[in-house]
Amino acid sequence: MTTIPTDASRWPGISVVVPVYRSEAILPELVQRLAQTLPSLAQEYELILVNDSSPDLSWDVIRHLQPQFSWIRGINLMRNYGQHNALLCGIRAARYEVIITMDDDLQHPPEEIPKLLRSLASGYDVVYGTPEQEQHGLGRDLASLATKIALRNIVGAEIARQVSAFRAFRRQVVNAFRQYEGSFVSVDVLLTWGTNRFGAVIVHHKARKQGASGYTFRKLATHALNMMTGFSTVPLQFASVVGFCFTLFGVGVLFYVVIRYFLSGSAVPGFPFLASIIAIFSGAQLFALGIIGEYLARMHFRMMDRPSYAIREVVATPESKGTT
Repeated sequence: MTTIPTDASRWPGISVVVPVYRSEAILPELVQRLAQTLPSLAQEYELILVNDSSPDLSWDVIRHLQPQFSWIRGINLMRNYGQHNALLCGIRAARYEVIITMDDDLQHPPEEIPKLLRSLASGYDVVYGTPEQEQHGLGRDLASLATKIALRNIVGAEIARQVSAFRAFRRQVVNAFRQYEGSFVSVDVLLTWGTNRFGAVIVHHKARKQGASGYTFRKLATHALNMMTGFSTVPLQFASVVGFCFTLFGVGVLFYVVIRYFLSGSAVPGFPFLASIIAIFSGAQLFALGIIGEYLARMHFRMMDRPSYAIREVVATPESKGTT
């Protein structure tokens, strides 16, 4: 395990991975601030910018920045695959002992990276930068909370409530999912495949510099659903519990009908009662079938061997690296 004895020591190498989407105006400042931060933290370093088929001029900006900063590597994906797929691409391309992931919108200040590294050096394999206060709207915050709850149910760890896109982890963890293929990707779930030594530190969280986040409430809710059905059997277990509860309810209704018949000599009157019972049980069955259908869809897509991403172009200086 790579450790550093004091705060003044530097790591042998750091790879920073940033998925890029609609960030043409922000990237130059991000690179400049990383250029000021990384030399004091590592002997060698690199910045991997993964363009997730951004509709603006982000890729042109990356191609313009790369000759100026030889430690930048740019990867342009064939189409938009999503943030976690782009992250997986960059993580697999990383070459150094410590990998840091962060957003491209400067909500994660590069100056906060030393906090993650100090915590990582204390013996953790993965450290999350938990924001003091989220700088999102109510809808986005609720969707983020739902995603974290879904992750907690998957990994069974309290650390799931502290996850964020600002992470630092050791390269050895990547070996656990290096062979993973599939169009549904959750980096946080994949990290749990490699270790259970998670930590978290409080970091400053800034408002987005420009533009709006591409992560809407709908996208985050879909991501939470993908995590639940793609990496966990919790929904199936929940459907089983629902089915069992409605079975008990049906048995209770049967006893009610039988007891009423023997006590009063008449059956339960009324079509509305019968229609309500049928509607309840039909709804429960359709709910369970819907969950099973989600799992069948995941199996179908994985049998198709759909890749997590495909690369269109790479820009990098041969053996590019930052040294000081």
